[in-house]
Amino acid sequence: MPTLYELQPGRILQTVIGVALLVLVGCSARVTPAPAAADQSGAAPSAPPPAIVQTGLSGTTWQLVEIAAMDDRVFMPAAGARYELTFEAGGVLLVQADCNRGRGTWAETGSGGIVFGPIATTRMACPPGSLDARFLSSLSYVRSYVLRDGHLYLATMADGAILHLRPLSTVS
Repeated sequence: MPTLYELQPGRILQTVIGVALLVLVGCSARVTPAPAAADQSGAAPSAPPPAIVQTGLSGTTWQLVEIAAMDDRVFMPAAGARYELTFEAGGVLLVQADCNRGRGTWAETGSGGIVFGPIATTRMACPPGSLDARFLSSLSYVRSYVLRDGHLYLATMADGAILHLRPLSTVS
């Protein structure tokens, strides 16, 4: 594992943000069970997310910049691929995962805590190298978020990954 000084400048910030998010997740007093992921048949699980709390995320759309795994792997979308999350009022989540679209739910679980409920998606076969499955799978494990310098960082449980998103627009 590289030392802090061996990391590229962009990776230092990413590492610091990742550690900060892990501390936030680790200090959370409330533990929320993970929503069940969709099975291979595409059937969505039926467990609802916790009660919805409206926040600054409501009415915003975000585009994926990268998925940074805690084992130092970084997954970036291919040019032209669309990975977007739209947080609508009332806890509705709209998802664009490369060639697939979906709809689900989102809810805050406290200060900086967030979970995504079941997400029903189309099942198109995206081009080779697509991050659609990784992106959708990661969403089911997200437990916290941080808004920093105008960007959204979603942290998954168990030191899995940080999803870095940039603002795309606000929804009217």
